[in-house]
This record gives sequence, C-alpha cells and structure tokens, in this order.
Amino acid sequence: MRLKFLAALAAALLLSACNDPKTDTFTFTAIPDQDESQLVKRFGSIAAHLEEQLGVPVKYVPVKSYAAAVTAFRNDEVQMAWFGGLSGVQARRLVPGSKAIAQGQEDTAFKSYFIANSSTGLEPVETLGQDFIAQPSFTFGSKGSTSGRLMPEFYLRETFNKAPEDLFEKVGFSGDHSRTIALVQSGAYATGAVNFKVWERELAEGKIDTSKVSVIWETPTYPDYHWTVRGDLNERFGEGFSQRVTETLLSIDDPALLQAFPREKFIPASNADYAPIEDTASAIGLLD
Repeated sequence: MRLKFLAALAAALLLSACNDPKTDTFTFTAIPDQDESQLVKRFGSIAAHLEEQLGVPVKYVPVKSYAAAVTAFRNDEVQMAWFGGLSGVQARRLVPGSKAIAQGQEDTAFKSYFIANSSTGLEPVETLGQDFIAQPSFTFGSKGSTSGRLMPEFYLRETFNKAPEDLFEKVGFSGDHSRTIALVQSGAYATGAVNFKVWERELAEGKIDTSKVSVIWETPTYPDYHWTVRGDLNERFGEGFSQRVTETLLSIDDPALLQAFPREKFIPASNADYAPIEDTASAIGLLD
C-alpha cells in the first residue's frame, strides 16, 4: 500500500512539474524566406536573447515551408512566429485570440522588387509595360509569401487585368527569395519577384552578379513581416508573459541582433495593421 502511495505521489509530482509554467519551453518558428544559414544565425541569436530576458527556456524550431510555419502555430507546436503579412493573417484566422505584437520599423512600408535576367533587355521603369509580359517566364518565391507572391501577383493583376498564368508561358514558385534571385540570374526564369530586403542583403554580400540580373521595377509599399503570438501565453507561462515577450522584442537595441534581420528596430504592431494584406489576399482568392 505504501509503495502504491509513493508511486502515485511521484507521478503527481512529475505531472505537476510538467504543468509548471517555469518548466515549459517557449518555442517559436519563422517563415523560411531565405537560405537556412541566414535563418539559423538570425533566430538562434534571438532565442538566446529571449531566454536571457524572459527567464524560461526558449527554442527556435525551423520549418521547411511557409505553410509548415502556419501549421506549427495552429497546432501549438510553437507559441510565437516571425510571419510575413500573408502567413500572419492566415495563422491568426486559424488561432482565435492570437495577435501581432511587433514588427520591424521597415515593415510598415515594405516592398517587392521585380527583377529580370540581362538577356531580356529590360531596363528600370516607373510602370510595367508590354515588354515585361512579352517575356516567356516569371517566378514567384513561396506560394505563401507576401513579398514574393501576394503583392507581386496583386500588382500584375492590377496592371494587366489578367492572372499571372495568362501573362506568361511559364510561371513558377522558387520556394524562397534567395532561390528566386539565383533562378533569374542563371536565366532559368526571365523575370521574377523578390523581397527587397533579401535582394539588398545579397547584393551587399556580393552574391548577385548585376551584369546578369537587375531590378527593373519596385512595388508601392505595404505592411509585411511581424511577430505573432498565441493568445494563451499568460495561461501557459504566467500572468503578464505575453506583455513581457512584447517588451523584450521592442527593447532590442543590440546592433548585431537587429542587423541579423536586418531592421533598425522593432516597433509595436497590431492585427489591424494587416487588414490591407487580408483584403488583398481575399480579393485574389488566397484565403478560404
């Protein structure tokens, strides 16, 4: 009898420890918008900073696709994610109570670049014209990317009043912005759309041969990347935890951490900031 009591007590203590907010790991992910080495550098340093400031174990969990990031958030495999505008809208629609809490200062006015292989003869223009859609091929980034798919498709439709598949003989999805640049630079695709931040980063790092690929047009600005958290953080990690996470992100001033994104700083964000993205996605049929 005594052994059964002790065994039951041990099990109860173990269960209690597992449910203790202090023993939980705060887990987050991010959309895989460029090559993996950049993501590991960026989010590994953020995880270490959050762990130090929040006093709980923090883990970054990489995913293979934008859809996988949304699914991980929906299934509570992660409690926070660095989303693009569209993936954030998708995630919050699936998880009631979740909220956008912070964005990069630059993310209030993000933009996409349209790029072209030099063999096309295309030059920078103020407005896309018939010579652009006379090209044989165009590649987006990921199907769930705001800067690599949603907004470029919106502006193609707005400008030419046709779907991309009706404008080009071949339309592809590279999977990420780095890959888009590589495909257009190699000539595998004549043209494509890319996140302007990834373009500028890779240009600065000497990864882009401007004799082979160049920017020919940039979109008007729109809201994009941001941090989103689930609505049950306080229940899981203790009262006020959600606000502590927000304050920690907003207070980051280490140039090395910020440069890993790169962003000047993080500023407050709200779900309402991304209403234009939701409206655009609905208009072109990218939301259920």
